[in-house]
Amino acid sequence: MNVSTFKIANKLITGNGGTEKLLEEVHRLRISNPLIVTDEILEKVGVVEKVTSLLKGLSYDVYNGVKPEPEIYLVEECKAAFQKGQHDGLIAVGGGSAIDIAKSVSAYAAYDGKIDELFGTDLVPQKGVPIIAIPTTAGTGSEVTNIAILSDTEAQLKKGIVSDYILPDVAIVAPEMTLTMPKSVTAASGIDALVHAIEAYISVNASPITDALALGAIKMIARNLPKAYANPNHIEARENMVTASLMAGMAFGNAGVGAVHALAYPLGGRYHIAHGVSNALLLPYVMEWNKISCIERFHDIAEALGENVSNLTDAEAADRAVEAMYRLCSTVGIPKGLRAFHVPEDAIPEMAEDASKIERLLKNNPRVFSKEEIEEIYRSAY
Repeated sequence: MNVSTFKIANKLITGNGGTEKLLEEVHRLRISNPLIVTDEILEKVGVVEKVTSLLKGLSYDVYNGVKPEPEIYLVEECKAAFQKGQHDGLIAVGGGSAIDIAKSVSAYAAYDGKIDELFGTDLVPQKGVPIIAIPTTAGTGSEVTNIAILSDTEAQLKKGIVSDYILPDVAIVAPEMTLTMPKSVTAASGIDALVHAIEAYISVNASPITDALALGAIKMIARNLPKAYANPNHIEARENMVTASLMAGMAFGNAGVGAVHALAYPLGGRYHIAHGVSNALLLPYVMEWNKISCIERFHDIAEALGENVSNLTDAEAADRAVEAMYRLCSTVGIPKGLRAFHVPEDAIPEMAEDASKIERLLKNNPRVFSKEEIEEIYRSAY
């Protein structure tokens, strides 16, 4: 018997102008005093004001302490703000970091124990306060997934709270919210979404539903990421990118991600390299290793990336898929190689040790990697 489940946010609102539906959804969820979870930059450039201006007649507070690759202490800080203001809902405005903090606070605000007790799968005891997620990047898919990732600086690792109870109640995915993204963030978040789609497509847990979403996302990203990178105000490319990111999120939220993410976690945990960038750095190298385990799927990926594969063997098409990834990363300015981020080469064995322990992700990967093979991948990416 081959049974799969499919989980997403309770309600999706998409399209240009989607944020206009915010107040209606706040009332529907019976939120009267939300806490806006965001960062200082989005507040300074006016993105937060676009959201708060829609909350007519409501009291609210803004927590703007979110940082990239959020550390656990930020959840404690945001929880304190939530409780002090006696809030009854959360509106996350930002990238994956803001949404993950909001999801974590929803799980943790009414929990009597320590947050450490919630790291893992299905350890959140009950549904928390409602969450509305409004992504301002096109990459993480956090608005439709049941996981929140936090950085444990002591352990130099990323840790996850995985629970259906933290799936957002509403995701408002609107391209106008992404127009302030710098080019570097457009690139990193776009490749991050592509990693989600590719890893979901080759996951051992893939299903016909996740396959359709993943391939559709790959096609849209390959066609639209260069346009959004070249012209930040290209609203059609922006809309296609947020849609593709959403589709990739739905795909990996159900099929899972694999070795790229597992190997990227030590880069974020140890060297604070942004999640999207670390994924982008490693993707072509892990693809090179993965292709023999599901070579016909790599044929499909090459075609979705826009390669002409009609007269090619599966092996030739798989090579084209990897080449296309190198090209796309180069086109959008992703730095090549770990040395560009001053990762010391002698740290590779310890990083391989850390990555080899991330069984939650590695078990989804189509190829089984030994610690020594992981070390080889890092060296090839150096």
